[in-house]
Amino acid sequence: MSEVKKPGEVRFESDARIFKIIIDNVARRNSFTPEMMAQFSNALTEFDRNDDFWVAVLYAEGDHFTAGLDMPKFFGPGATARPLPESNLDPFALRNRTVKPVVTAVQGITYTIGIEMMLAGDIVVAADTARFCQMESRRGIAPLGGAHFRFLSRTGWGNAMYHLMLCDEFGAQRALQIGLVQEVVPAGRQIERATEIANAIAKNAPRGIRAMKAAALKYIEAAERAAVDAIAQVRAQVLDSADAQEGIRSFVERREAHFQGK
Repeated sequence: MSEVKKPGEVRFESDARIFKIIIDNVARRNSFTPEMMAQFSNALTEFDRNDDFWVAVLYAEGDHFTAGLDMPKFFGPGATARPLPESNLDPFALRNRTVKPVVTAVQGITYTIGIEMMLAGDIVVAADTARFCQMESRRGIAPLGGAHFRFLSRTGWGNAMYHLMLCDEFGAQRALQIGLVQEVVPAGRQIERATEIANAIAKNAPRGIRAMKAAALKYIEAAERAAVDAIAQVRAQVLDSADAQEGIRSFVERREAHFQGK
């Protein structure tokens, strides 16, 4: 089963019990438009609801996983972002989350929402070319897709604050060292390795795997719910600020931002 391939899209394919979600906007370093975000949500929802699919593999075409949001299309005057259907799974697992396993393969630029999408899954395989950066505060805003708590739960307070506050870029080996990814492989092998892991998981009893993940999520769901509920307050504090407008302008104009704390 597959969808017709179009430029700038998130499509899905199936291979027996493995469900592949593919980010494809190579010309723009796989940056996400609102339309792609809706397609991603639809793909996740199809995976979650179809009992034929046991494990998902998320990956991107080209040399990069994603450069993040196409910001003007989300925040600018011509923004086309629309709310996702309430019944859909959201790409960041903030509102609802599949209990089926999700394995993510990343390479090259893996910025902002790319980190948040991989943290919404379970296991990450990184190419040795992978470069990570949670840079929202460089743009006058803050992470709104779960990095503020999942980065912390994966890597510990000091590592999380180090990278979230510096907004620095770091490589695959550093990500492996702090637990942000689980394996590093030569570039070009990441999708194959993620699929190998997915097939190995699919040899196990799906009810057992899902029950285990659901139980594990119970351990952290209360704290996660409080962190998710705080996003609205964070959004209100940053998105309407002068610094946020300066950050977006600097991004569009490809220059360093100059913030005033307002």
